[in-house]
Amino acid sequence: MRTTLDLPALLLDEAQHLLGFKSKTDTVVVSLTELIRRHRIDELKGLAGRVDLGIDLGRSRRRPDEVPARRSKLARCKRRPRLPRAKP
Repeated sequence: MRTTLDLPALLLDEAQHLLGFKSKTDTVVVSLTELIRRHRIDELKGLAGRVDLGIDLGRSRRRPDEVPARRSKLARCKRRPRLPRAKP
């Protein structure tokens, strides 16, 4: 969509420099996209503690009834040989 805007030159130049764009259009599009993204994040943060997810945190944090047997001392000491790293 084409539109005419009266933007302060210094503001647009600084934004272009910070974002690394040569195009004024790209600068405005990315800036508006980032503004919307941040606003949505703030809205989601405002919902913290208000949404019921139906999760029993106490139950989900408990360990299962069966705990795997610990490895023997000998098994812990044995290590697999290291493979040589591939050169990039």
